[in-house]
Amino acid sequence: MRTLARRIGSVAPVPAVAAGLIAVLVGVTSSAAIVFTAAEAAGASSGEIASWMLALGVGMAVTCVGLSLRYRAPVVTAWSTPGAALLAVGLDGVTMAQAVGAFLFSAALITLSGVTGWFERVMDRVPVPLAAGLLAGVLLQFGVGLFTSMEDDFAVVAAMFAAYLLSRRWLPRYAVILSLAAGAAAAAARGTLDLGGVRPALAAPVFVVPEFSWQVLVSVGVPLFVVTMASQNLPGVAVLRGDGYRVPVSPVIGWTGATNMVLAPFGCFGMNLAAITAAICTGPQAHPDPERRYLAGVWAGVFYLCVGVFGATVASLLAALPATLVLGIAGIGLLGTIGGSLASALSDERSREAAVVTFLATASGFTLLGVGSAFWGLVAGVLTLVVTASRRGARGGEASPGRRPGA
Repeated sequence: MRTLARRIGSVAPVPAVAAGLIAVLVGVTSSAAIVFTAAEAAGASSGEIASWMLALGVGMAVTCVGLSLRYRAPVVTAWSTPGAALLAVGLDGVTMAQAVGAFLFSAALITLSGVTGWFERVMDRVPVPLAAGLLAGVLLQFGVGLFTSMEDDFAVVAAMFAAYLLSRRWLPRYAVILSLAAGAAAAAARGTLDLGGVRPALAAPVFVVPEFSWQVLVSVGVPLFVVTMASQNLPGVAVLRGDGYRVPVSPVIGWTGATNMVLAPFGCFGMNLAAITAAICTGPQAHPDPERRYLAGVWAGVFYLCVGVFGATVASLLAALPATLVLGIAGIGLLGTIGGSLASALSDERSREAAVVTFLATASGFTLLGVGSAFWGLVAGVLTLVVTASRRGARGGEASPGRRPGA
């Protein structure tokens, strides 16, 4: 029995399983409603909406499990949340067949980005402090949300935070999962957690023959590609590198695009590297040993598969979970990653100002030309770094007062 327990513990350590579960919980609850809205904008039936969830769940499961095992790193993928928001507006008046054509076109462009390696070449030129500042900016709203959510439901969030602090003192490996349990218990006691209306139901795949309209490809397919790469894949790479995982970006991006292409006719509109949910799996809360954190990515894939298979019942489950519980556990799960990102961003005095600009611009959440703040935050940081470096170079070339040039 002890041998069996050790074997189970080696493939399913509690912190890794908990990190995978929380990553999926946060990812699904925070944006599934946007996916439903996007599907409805294209006139999807209830069966087609369930097929969308099935295709997305299977795609994320395959890529999470496959890529995490292949590179022994917590590679977590997700659907494109800004892409879904774009579709919720852009698919109005578009047929489902035309929408699928746009999904295929966007996925083909993502695959091409991975095959050619251009995206990785760009990322290799991003200084580590700026990438860390970008990551901290992306995650800031969730860290702050831990405390702002206390205003709406103090009892639930305070119970979670108290459980976290006590667990960090005596059971640090289980701090996050015990916080989730405390929050669920507090919500149940207050009557805000009601699972009575949840009914399990299996989703079935619905194949849609794609139709290619150049107007839809330009107005939907291209913007979907741009926001997925700039607002999702870019911070997703920053998350991995911020925690020391130097996975080859090009093959990873290529595989997400190729998987997206295969599943697009069933409703997989956009897949990418996760950022916020990935940070839950790459930090110390997922496993004290960085070389074992890949198991968190594997378990995230397992739970995503469950979400896809039972896609028809996801909506009712989401309605049963208090929003404050989700915000609270997301903030708790990301505390370590936010702290590490800020420390890395501010570690080098020469790039500190540029890293702060990247952090603030990203955290602002502003959108310009349909592209989110993660991209523009990086642009602002690079611009700051280039200008201030030029200023330092000019000063360095001047002779100091009282000294001869070359003295």
